[in-house]
Amino acid sequence: MITDLAHTAFAAHDVDASLVFYGKLGLRESFRLNRPDGSLMLVYLHVNGDRFLELFPNGPEPDANRVHSFRHLCLMSDDLRGDVERLREQGIEIEIEPKLGLDHNLQAWIRDPDGNAIELMQISEESPQWRTAHAAPAET
Repeated sequence: MITDLAHTAFAAHDVDASLVFYGKLGLRESFRLNRPDGSLMLVYLHVNGDRFLELFPNGPEPDANRVHSFRHLCLMSDDLRGDVERLREQGIEIEIEPKLGLDHNLQAWIRDPDGNAIELMQISEESPQWRTAHAAPAET
């Protein structure tokens, strides 16, 4: 049975630039895994609980015209407008300013150094996500 999201993995063109960027989002390096030859295999960043973001080195040059099946990473916020202002002050471009989505959640959008889309979302009690997460378990 699937119980939660464990991690999302990105191929980072410049791991150091990605670590700086994600550090501004409050995600810190947790640990690294190296290959037997000592070269870096990947860096784990801790999101919360047992959820992580993996960064693999030597990703492709960022290219806005490249087509991917990956759509975006969504990070939860408990103060979206405050987080957006804090990120802006740190030099992160806000691609889409905070707005109410069709699901009734407040959302804003940014991109990491590799061009990956990141949705920042503040969940609302009126949203289907909140209702699903807080629904009473079905009786069997």
